[in-house]
Amino acid sequence: STLEDKAIWEGGEDALGDEVLRMGNDEIVSRTRLLDNEIKIMKSEIMRISHELQAQKEKIKENTEKIKVNKTLPYLVSNVIELLDMEPQDGGEEDGANIDLDAQRKGKCAVIKTSTRQTYFLPVIGLVDAEQLKPGDLVGVN
Repeated sequence: STLEDKAIWEGGEDALGDEVLRMGNDEIVSRTRLLDNEIKIMKSEIMRISHELQAQKEKIKENTEKIKVNKTLPYLVSNVIELLDMEPQDGGEEDGANIDLDAQRKGKCAVIKTSTRQTYFLPVIGLVDAEQLKPGDLVGVN
């Protein structure tokens, strides 16, 4: 049944009418204000929830895109040759000089040899945890 259905509204006037007839004008006005305030609160709650829903849908869309990107196969298969501990180098402060950001990093780095026989130095290991890697491991790289 919908709100337009007349059967819903029939017979309700008697029960409601007796209560309203016993009230004074001030009481009726205060009740209508209370109902108006409740309606405003519910409308703001609906807007908040719909905004939250939109934000969650955007997060889901971003995450599905990330999953799609991460499902792609790597371009190359490589062997880990060596794992190194990097200490940031103090090259002295030079005004206007270019700074080697790779030399400023601290942590683990790796040397890998790809299936195309090229050797690369990786200052950032990537998605794999450094403690799980050891020389001779196969890794996929893009």
